[in-house]
Amino acid sequence: MPNATTLIEGLYFGEGPRWHKGRLWFSDFYDHAVKSSDLSGKVRIEHQLDDQPSGLGWLPNGQLLVVSMKALKVLREENGALVPHADLSQYAKHLCNDMVVDGQGRAYVGNFGFDLDEHMATRGVEAVLADHPATHLVRVDLDGSVHVASDDMHFPNGSVITADGKTLIIAETLAMRLSAFDIDAHGHLSNRRVWAELGLFAPDGICLDADNNVWVANALATECVLFAEGGGRLQTIETSQNCYACMLGGDDGRDLFMITAKDSDHTVVSAQRTGKIETIRVEVPGAGWP
Repeated sequence: MPNATTLIEGLYFGEGPRWHKGRLWFSDFYDHAVKSSDLSGKVRIEHQLDDQPSGLGWLPNGQLLVVSMKALKVLREENGALVPHADLSQYAKHLCNDMVVDGQGRAYVGNFGFDLDEHMATRGVEAVLADHPATHLVRVDLDGSVHVASDDMHFPNGSVITADGKTLIIAETLAMRLSAFDIDAHGHLSNRRVWAELGLFAPDGICLDADNNVWVANALATECVLFAEGGGRLQTIETSQNCYACMLGGDDGRDLFMITAKDSDHTVVSAQRTGKIETIRVEVPGAGWP
C-alpha cells in the first residue's frame, strides 16, 4: 500500500478540493476561508467568509461558486466579492456541504440533514448509521433557482459528473455507498441506482478518473481508495490521518490530492490546526467534473 506525502500542513479542516487553472483550490472550514495552492504547497487566501465555506465550483463564465454552510446558501463571486447566488434553506437541513458544478453551471449541493456531531455524541456511530434522518440533494440552476434533485438521501456528500455529462455519482456517507443517477438535458436526475456498496467505509469526498473509476476518501480510516463500479477495490493509498476529500489534478491530471484531519468533530478540529493536504502520483488522470 503506497503512502502519501504531505504537501500542506496547518489547516483546520479542509474540504472541496478542486484543480482550477493550475492551482489546487479548497475550503478551510474554521479559518472561514477559500484558499488555493501551487504544486510547491505555497498557499494563498482567495476569499475570507463570515461563514464556513465548503463545496467549490465555477460557472461557465469563470465565476466561482462557494457553499456557505451555516447560511444554507450558495455564493457567487462578483467583482472580487462573494454575493448570494441561491438560498437552499427551503430544502437543505442543518448544514450545506459538498457540491459539484456541471458544464452548464448547474450545481448539485448536499447537506447534512441533521446535527451529526450531536447525534454521534449522544447515540454513537452504530446507532446513527442504523437510524438517521434522510434529506434532499438540491439542484441550483444557472439563474439561481433552487430545486430538489433527489429526496431520501442519506447524507449526500462528494459527487462527480462523468465526462459525457450524462451520469452523476454521489457518496451517501451514512448509507456507506455510492449512488448514481442519469442526468437529462435539463439537469433532472432519474434512474437512481447503487453504483457501489462499500461495506464498513464512510465515503466522503470523491473524484473521477478517465477510466470512470472513483477515488473515495474514507472518513473512518486513514485511506483513499479507488473503486470500480460494483464496489471492487482497485487501489488503496494510505494517509497519515483520516481522509475526508480527494481531487485529481496537476499538470497532467495524475496528482491525487487528499485532505486529511485528526477528526471530523468540530470541537476537536476547530481548536487545532491538524489538517493537511497529502499527495501521491497515480497512473490514470482525472476526468469529468469537478
